[in-house]
Parts: sequence; structure tokens; C-alpha cells
Amino acid sequence: MDHNGSFSAGAADISSANGDALSDVTVIVCASCRDETGSDAHPRAGESLAQDTRRAAASENVRVRTVECLGNCKRRLSAAILRDGCWSYVFGDLTTSSGADLVTGARLFATSSDGLIPWRGRPDSLKRGLVARIPPLDLLKD
Repeated sequence: MDHNGSFSAGAADISSANGDALSDVTVIVCASCRDETGSDAHPRAGESLAQDTRRAAASENVRVRTVECLGNCKRRLSAAILRDGCWSYVFGDLTTSSGADLVTGARLFATSSDGLIPWRGRPDSLKRGLVARIPPLDLLKD
């Protein structure tokens, strides 16, 4: 992090985004999310989104994990994208086929030089569905 509180990455970091840098990004999918009808049927819509995300990430070096609840139930299908030392993102209003969008977001995040997912190039579902952006602890002010 530089004196302005921004994260910078060298050219080597950006050029290896499909390798090492992308492995620093984790997509977390809420596996307990229900579909738009609120059905308790299994597999849950969140589980289907997790599977779709894993399929989309199969050729990428990105971690896809699940959690039982992100607490974003009013926004239905939810996921988060995390990267150590960077802002974290929570998205809602996703569909069971939003896996490729989440992987695209992870790729953009991995190539970001300032620790943010750039708006330009972000899939529409990640623009419309943004719920929160959470700063890394070292950026917090007293």
C-alpha cells in the first residue's frame, strides 16, 4: 500500500493475473440462498450458483468456496469476492447462471492495481447487484 492508502501492483503482478494473482481471489457463494419463489427444495438455488461458478472457474486459478448464509436474504442469491489486503465485495440479486460473471469479477479484481474491482468491464449483474464494499482493516480510520 502506498502513502495515499492505495494498493499498487507491479507489471509482474498484472501479467500473472491468470496465475498467481488470480489465486489470491476467493469467490464465496451463499449455498443456502433460495430461488425467487422462496422454495426449500434441494438443491437450493445457492448450491446451483456455486456449481455454476465452479464450472466457470474450472480453467481459472480462482478459489470458489461456499458458506451457509451471507445474511443477504432480501437480495436472494448472493456471493462475495475477497482478496487479502483489498476491499471485499458482496453481491445480491444473482441468478443460478451468474457463475461466469463472478469469475469475470474475480479476474478484474486480480488485475486491479488499486485493490478495487474496476467498474469498467464489470458484468451488469455485478454492477446492479452490488450490496456492499467493505474496506480492509488497515484502511480504517479512528
